[in-house]
Amino acid sequence: MASSRKPRSAETQLRGAVERALRAQPELRGARILLGFSGGLDSSVLLHVLHALAPRTGYTLAALHVHHGLSPHADDWARHCRRVCRALGVPLSVRRARVARRAGRGLEAAARDARQAAFLRARADAIVLAHHLDDQAETVLLQLLRGSGTRGASAMPAVGALGRKRLLRPLLEVPREAIRAYARAHGLAWVEDESNARDTITRNYLRHRVGPLLAARFPRWRESLARAARHFASAQLDERALLRAFLAQHGLRAPSEARLLEMLKQLAAARPRTQIEHDGARLRTYRGRVFVESVGGEGGPQRAQRAFVALTWRGERALRIPALGEGELRFRRVRGAGIDAARVAAGVVSVRPRSGGERLQLDPRRPRRTLKNLFQEAGIPPWRRERLPLLYCGEDLVWVPGLGVDCRYRAGAGCPGIAPEWVAPGAG
Repeated sequence: MASSRKPRSAETQLRGAVERALRAQPELRGARILLGFSGGLDSSVLLHVLHALAPRTGYTLAALHVHHGLSPHADDWARHCRRVCRALGVPLSVRRARVARRAGRGLEAAARDARQAAFLRARADAIVLAHHLDDQAETVLLQLLRGSGTRGASAMPAVGALGRKRLLRPLLEVPREAIRAYARAHGLAWVEDESNARDTITRNYLRHRVGPLLAARFPRWRESLARAARHFASAQLDERALLRAFLAQHGLRAPSEARLLEMLKQLAAARPRTQIEHDGARLRTYRGRVFVESVGGEGGPQRAQRAFVALTWRGERALRIPALGEGELRFRRVRGAGIDAARVAAGVVSVRPRSGGERLQLDPRRPRRTLKNLFQEAGIPPWRRERLPLLYCGEDLVWVPGLGVDCRYRAGAGCPGIAPEWVAPGAG
């Protein structure tokens, strides 16, 4: 039996979406709301809807147009925005922005940074942007193609923050065709940015080439990707809880919400030199793992340290190594494991720093291999490799922390053995 429900009109869809978004933020009643107004289709429609709803929802509406100066038509767009706002009686500010391109960031990203800076300087309690369902779906797809984690794939939040201002995107569930239908029904005029037609811009390529192909096979692909974004956002909430628990496990205080999000962002990026200092500790990433170290300990700032000279082990249960930040090498007597006690008793056992080129044979069926290769396989981060004590018997490398005992010196079944353990500074 066919449904008797009529499809919602564009008018009902847009006004309903915006009104729900505003009523979900009761603290904005009587607040100063600022619309990012480019003069294009999307922001023109949102301006019209916000202006119509202002008397009922009790906010003060203004608009901000950022003049990037990137198009030869930029001055015309600014004049158009002034005419539209003047006709509605909505105060408009036009801010000229200097778009500074940085290495590794394209023109689109630079323009976005310029707009954000203008919004941060503006006097307002909340910023409202006209991103819609199609924008959200394209953003999710773009982030997935870039290999982003849950933070990137969660795309744009409907409610967020920009500095101390609330950031709202009330149209994220409204498709582009509904926005266009509303504009036509109300006879709205808008400007067209000629750069939107350039397929050389990745987002435009997705919009004009990939989107229609997806729609032919998956008519609701945009809704599906937007729903996926909400799932990714929920997963990100789980990540926050996990990071809080991880910090607590290492005896570190929980950071503020904003600081926690920034830490997650940096950890997710997993850049080789990422270092996050928090509560007297340093967090670093390597191969998807997070390592916690005390600031000033191993991998920390280079304090005045003594030169690491070879130390002789004479059977002590523990050997402190001042050159490695007062770390301690401990020795336990075991049976059938560790280093063959009888074999090392015949030689001089010493502790030395890594000098480069050392090799170790962990498996008698495989050749001796460089420590560099073995460290990589074991997932030991580079900054820790140079600050490990190596155990020698005469000139033979016998044991390396994190790797194990050379097969020639391994204690046999039932034989007395020595099990070394390296306790790094601050590890207790």
